[in-house]
Order: sequence, then structure tokens, then C-alpha cells
Amino acid sequence: MTTVDFVLKRVPACRVATLSWNGAWSESAIHSHFLQVQRWAEGQGLRTGRWIFREWWQKRRWQVSVEVKGKVRGDGKIRVQELPSTWVASVTFDPDQVSPRVVYHGLSDWTRWRKKEKDLRSVSYVREVYAGDPWKNRKAWSKTEVQFLVRK
Repeated sequence: MTTVDFVLKRVPACRVATLSWNGAWSESAIHSHFLQVQRWAEGQGLRTGRWIFREWWQKRRWQVSVEVKGKVRGDGKIRVQELPSTWVASVTFDPDQVSPRVVYHGLSDWTRWRKKEKDLRSVSYVREVYAGDPWKNRKAWSKTEVQFLVRK
């Protein structure tokens, strides 16, 4: 049996290389954009870490980010930015065991309840965090983390 639970935690700041675009949701587009950023980082001689997917679905805006270790500047469409340390409502789960739809709805209801109880002031955007390439790394896929950025 798989257990999935919600946690409120502070995540550390990290430097990421990002690529953003507008358009319809497409898993193949998301994957190809991640690979572009990963190849760029490797070409710069950087060590990489987590893969982060951010979405602003109302605006049909998407952003892929790969954590990079070391000093570097963006180039062309790829930007480098610092994601600040922040509070998140988080769930880690295996999408092959638990439907992402259940996780998203559950986390949405949980944060709504926490806002009603005045434990949270606001919830901003959503991001998915992976320990590496979830298309090639089974372990990264099985530990998918969904984070809602929150203000306490």
C-alpha cells in the first residue's frame, strides 16, 4: 500500500537554468525543452541537479528549469535565475501508483482548508520537482514532488 501525505516545508534557494514558452500543453514539448536546457548546462561544464516544471495554465505559459551548480550567465533563450527559499505545501508520490489528478485536487483542498484556518495567507503557482530526468530515470519519476508555493 502506498501512503501519500501533505507537508508544509521550507525549500532552499537554488540557481536554475530556465526555458519558457507559451502554447498548448504537450508532454513531448516539455521533455524536449528540458533536454535543451540539460544539454546547454552540460555544454557549459555545469553539474546539474533537480528538474523543475512550472506552469501558469490559465495563461498557457510553461517553464522548465534545471538546477545548475556553479556561476554562469544565460545564453539566447536560456535564462539563469535564482529561485529564492520559500515555503511550499508539498506531496511526494509515484504517479504509477497514485493518480496526479488525485494529488492535485487533494493538495488544493488541503491548502484551501489551511487558508480558512488562517495557517496560510495565500497560495501562488504550482511546480513539479524531479530528482533528474523522469523520462529516463525511474527513481526520479517514482518520487515526483508537487509543490504549491505558499505564504504563511
